[in-house]
Amino acid sequence: MVGEDDWEELAGRPRKGRKPRKKQHRSKADRLDAEHHRAEQNEFLRGLNDRQGRYEWMKEERYNTMFRGIEAKIQGAMGTGTYDWVDRRVFDQVFDRLTLMALYKMMKSGVIDTLDFPVARGKEAHVFHGTNLAGEPVAVKIFHTSNAVFKNLIQYIEGDPRFTGLRRKHRHLVEVWVRKEYRNLNRLARWGLNVPFPRGVHKNVLIMDYVGTATSPSPKLRDVVIDDPSSVYDDLLRFLAISWQKAKLVHGDFSPYNILWHDGRACVIDVGQAVVDSHPKAQEFLVRDVTRLVEWGQKNGLDVDLAGAMYEVLNMDLSDVEQVELLE
Repeated sequence: MVGEDDWEELAGRPRKGRKPRKKQHRSKADRLDAEHHRAEQNEFLRGLNDRQGRYEWMKEERYNTMFRGIEAKIQGAMGTGTYDWVDRRVFDQVFDRLTLMALYKMMKSGVIDTLDFPVARGKEAHVFHGTNLAGEPVAVKIFHTSNAVFKNLIQYIEGDPRFTGLRRKHRHLVEVWVRKEYRNLNRLARWGLNVPFPRGVHKNVLIMDYVGTATSPSPKLRDVVIDDPSSVYDDLLRFLAISWQKAKLVHGDFSPYNILWHDGRACVIDVGQAVVDSHPKAQEFLVRDVTRLVEWGQKNGLDVDLAGAMYEVLNMDLSDVEQVELLE
């Protein structure tokens, strides 16, 4: 229980009957260091504000305080140093006000602790290696909010009964897309499929399991030489069959660009465009996915064809497949 004296101390007033502590005087060198650091911060903020007023919001105390509170935690995303780490083009593209606010909230909640280094960049998002409070690696996928690329992907959202009442505002579409990828990853993982498990989502930021080593992400399937392509083909064909028959999802962009090679096995990523089987274009997307897998198999010397692969996806015996319990 907090007593009256405790409240006085929390409020900055000394307890009755006690002499206030003397202020500790910092050395001249410490004061100069602090002043230099503040000057660097203010110069950086002024530099942002000079860019067509886009970062004028940082002058507000609450945003200024927020940014300075997470500045050290996101430095690794770009490089090293105090402010020389900032690649202004990347900063402009990725770290706008709402993104910084989303990161701030997720860091405060403990979902992530730091951004360590970038691992991938695409039209829709940047992906960073991150670390959570337990020191475990995570992937931090930050979706862009400054371009209109998601308007071209509306076909993957409209018709999905999980996301109704869509607004055409770009920011809204981005947030719907991020929630969609989170839910798709969750559904696929619960059917035992090899995808990164999602750990958290807020606004345009998605946190999921990191797939790679301590220094770099795992390579894409298109960039590796597979010793036994037949087993990989069978594994991915089973992935498509389980997705369709059990998870009731279609990936929608099942190419070697969206499959990583990790620990001797294919790991499927980028499932934001995946649609439920009741989507008007679900069957069209399924045929396209199977076609891409067959083309990969043929390039790797396998005697496979679309008709046979489609039959397997639609009729594969999956009586042994059950939902799995995942430790979140």
